[in-house]
Amino acid sequence: MTARTFEGQVAIVTGAGQGIGYEIAKQLALNGADVLLNDKDETLLAKAVEAINAEDSNCSALSGDASDVGFIQQLVDAAVERYGKLNIVIANAGITLFCNFLDYPVDSLQRVMDLNLRGTFFLAQRAARQMVKQQSGGRIVFMSSVTGHQAHRDLEAYGMTKAGLEMLAKSLVVELSQYQITVNTIAPGATLTERTMEDAGYKDTWAKLTPMGRAGTVQDVANAALFLASPLSGQITGQNIVVDGGWSAVSPGPG
Repeated sequence: MTARTFEGQVAIVTGAGQGIGYEIAKQLALNGADVLLNDKDETLLAKAVEAINAEDSNCSALSGDASDVGFIQQLVDAAVERYGKLNIVIANAGITLFCNFLDYPVDSLQRVMDLNLRGTFFLAQRAARQMVKQQSGGRIVFMSSVTGHQAHRDLEAYGMTKAGLEMLAKSLVVELSQYQITVNTIAPGATLTERTMEDAGYKDTWAKLTPMGRAGTVQDVANAALFLASPLSGQITGQNIVVDGGWSAVSPGPG
């Protein structure tokens, strides 16, 4: 992959105000893409765009709820209006709610389902419509999780949605391959982000539990996303890449 692999490409990245989404958006922009960042938090989003553009890159922002179907269409339309087309979509926005299964509230389940599944489904649909119209193929990447493969206490709802995204990617092979649109997923394991680092023991705990001896970084996940978004992955679709330092091979719990 060259330094300008994504020159002339236009990408949307949701959940891009910080963490994994921000890093993916940044790396796409640094490698030549025009990137439309989305996040519900306007303040985080503004800071993210300012930081990326300060590195001689080209990106812009559209704040809004990535679970809202009306807004999703606005997001796709905005990318086309600003940059002329849409080639890459990284559906990264998601919510993690920890709760014991026996006490799980109905409204919490609805929130997780709406953003993680409905939002991703309709972003893929609306983006694919645009890609089909362009007749030049495209790349769609969903953000899954190792909790879609291995059970994790208090994350039953979250894990269910992530497993669902991997099945959605497989199903879309049937629908979208004829248009040269690939759909894949990435399943990060324990990853150091602004949110996870709020837990003082997170880094050390997961360094001990991960066979590679450290928790993942946002750069680790972004590397996988850039590969799946690049021309190098043209024959890969309906697949999932696990980025967890080997954790899911042995699956020790945090205690």
